[in-house]
Amino acid sequence: QVQLVESGGGLVQAGGSLRLSCAASGRTFSSYAMGWSRQAPGKEREFVAAISWSGGNTYYADSVKGRFTISRDNAKNTVYLQMNSLKPEDTAVYYCAAASVYRTVVAGAGDYWGQGTQVTVSS
Repeated sequence: QVQLVESGGGLVQAGGSLRLSCAASGRTFSSYAMGWSRQAPGKEREFVAAISWSGGNTYYADSVKGRFTISRDNAKNTVYLQMNSLKPEDTAVYYCAAASVYRTVVAGAGDYWGQGTQVTVSS
């Protein structure tokens, strides 16, 4: 069992930056691939970024490529999403996910999910 808690969301102006964190419980964090997805009001949840258990592989949605960076610190049981050059269309609730298989988070799915953190980008 893995419990995930996101933090770092908030209100930011367009062009600004935020860094989201996702803290995981359990001693097996380093064996899980991690991902971020988001859900805007009235829309389905969509994949944002994924990172393999070692951090050696990352994958991004085209809409965030070059602006967002996913990283992880296995010693701190934490995965991060650095978001730069934010746009109003990035406004959503951001969720982190953990999965035992990398392709699961690449597909925007997960074995475990956090509760989400709200990101609002004003124009």
